[in-house]
Amino acid sequence: MSKKNQIALLSGIVIALAFLSRWTVGHQGFFQGALIIASLLGILPIAIQAYQALRVKVVSIDVLVTIAVLGAFVIQNFEESAIVTFLFLFGAYLEQRTLNKTRSAIKELVEMAPETALKQMDDGEFVEVDVDEVEVGDLLLVKTGAKVPVDGTVLSGEGSVNEASITGESIPVAKEQGSTVFAGTILDNGTLQIVAERVGEDTTFGRIIELVEEAQDSKSEAERFIDRFSKYYTPAVLVIGFLVWLISRDLELAITILVLGCPGALVIGVPVSNVAGIGNGARHGILLKGSEVIGDFSRVDTIVFDKTGTLTMGNPSVAEAEYYGDDLGQARSYLASIERESDHPLAKAVLEYLGETTFYPVEGTEVVKGEGIVALVDGRRVAVGNAALMEREQVAFSPQNRADLERLEREGNSLVLTSVDGELKILLGVRDQIRPGVKDDLARLKRLGVKNLVMLSGDNQGTVDLVSRELGLTEAHGNMLPEDKSAYITKLMEQGKIVAFVGDGVNDSPSLALAQIGIAMGGGTDVAIETSDVVLMNSQFSRLPHALGLAKATARNMKQNIIIAVGVVLVLLAGVLLSEWVNMSIGMLVHEGSILVVILNGMRLLSFKLRS
Repeated sequence: MSKKNQIALLSGIVIALAFLSRWTVGHQGFFQGALIIASLLGILPIAIQAYQALRVKVVSIDVLVTIAVLGAFVIQNFEESAIVTFLFLFGAYLEQRTLNKTRSAIKELVEMAPETALKQMDDGEFVEVDVDEVEVGDLLLVKTGAKVPVDGTVLSGEGSVNEASITGESIPVAKEQGSTVFAGTILDNGTLQIVAERVGEDTTFGRIIELVEEAQDSKSEAERFIDRFSKYYTPAVLVIGFLVWLISRDLELAITILVLGCPGALVIGVPVSNVAGIGNGARHGILLKGSEVIGDFSRVDTIVFDKTGTLTMGNPSVAEAEYYGDDLGQARSYLASIERESDHPLAKAVLEYLGETTFYPVEGTEVVKGEGIVALVDGRRVAVGNAALMEREQVAFSPQNRADLERLEREGNSLVLTSVDGELKILLGVRDQIRPGVKDDLARLKRLGVKNLVMLSGDNQGTVDLVSRELGLTEAHGNMLPEDKSAYITKLMEQGKIVAFVGDGVNDSPSLALAQIGIAMGGGTDVAIETSDVVLMNSQFSRLPHALGLAKATARNMKQNIIIAVGVVLVLLAGVLLSEWVNMSIGMLVHEGSILVVILNGMRLLSFKLRS
């Protein structure tokens, strides 16, 4: 317990003894003396904070209360001075306690951070060491029930890992050789040996903690306005109190005005909503990077989506293949040789389809942005990509070629074409699956007020149209390069739309950065975390409606708290001017009560769940 809280407790006990003595033995001297002691005890920490504020030229709430209590001493109203100081200190205690509770999400995250690791030493034995002693490249052992100490790759072993600290999803994820694991996750069963790749603050978990802390400390436009308002409001209350005394010569009335004018609820109401909203998001695998983001996100009316990895699973497979001409086995080997050097999702699908084959050295590789790859393979010019690349390479299409292209595109396939020395050899139709539940999630976004659902994709228009019809999107545009997507988003914003862009955080970083709100299907990738405003850590699309609903609820909660705070001050001032029931003690009681109300209202966001 802090000294300030101890003083509050002691002051409360003294006040209670004072009133008990008056009600039992009626000893007025003891009653007055106890109240003076309680007043002096209570005013000491308040006066110190007031002095510290004045030293930096800030007229704080503490200054108002200090002057009010000194005034009460002058008129010898010790009862009110004692009660006011106690209520103010008790209110500060409640504020701190409830604010700490709203920060429970970040506290829980910090407590999840691993502290030790089983590290392989030079003799081959695994020894428990502090996690700070682990370096990149170290071999670590993780047993059942233990926390994964670093980001790394499974070298051997199998098990199920609870990744709720990263993704917000408690369903265990199976891990085996080659799987990626994250620090702060828990091995539910099995045993794993992992190679450390990112340690300490560089881990995904460390980055999440850092981002949530920064977000909770950030200030929205509303908060910055309130800070500026309080800067001038508090001195204004002091001047008004002085003028009231000057005109009425009623010191008690002037003191009451000072107490009633304390803007405590106004100052605390918005930050507590912000902290609670960000905390709720953190628990559900949603990173909202600051209160400014919450305000903009709550007003979004247009959401633009990438297709692959966002609306679709991002795990395409070859659905159909057409071959032309001779030397098809060699053409397959050429295709595999080029695709082996690419990390594009379509390349992975093609390699899985081709299976075991002969690989040739690849030379003079030229990547044509948005179209594909051209290279020399075994001394022959091989082009792998879309129809636009074939046109660039002046590949002639036969009527049969064109018929196959149109059919595969119409059926919703992404097209991968391969030409050898200017002659089309292979046409592959690659198909991705729409994420389960996406259609329902898009309907939820519409119910939340999103008017325009737009898809921008580098894929062919036929595939894009097919996905659009199935999902009921407002617009869908294919054959778009990254710069085309950025230009389209700029166009939407110039039309006055508030745009959010949802992408995988890798190829779409320009669009993520350009849109008013960038939302990354993160999976914990560096690009996603750095570029976007909102990160869905588990890449689960169903989190998006929750994120938007939470942003709207948080923005609404901030407005409610402002209305409560201002409303209470107006009611109290009206009570002072138009009735006799409002005095200094009642004013402070109501003032502290309003602070508690706005805090409790903000805390409701911790349990926010989106209704279906």
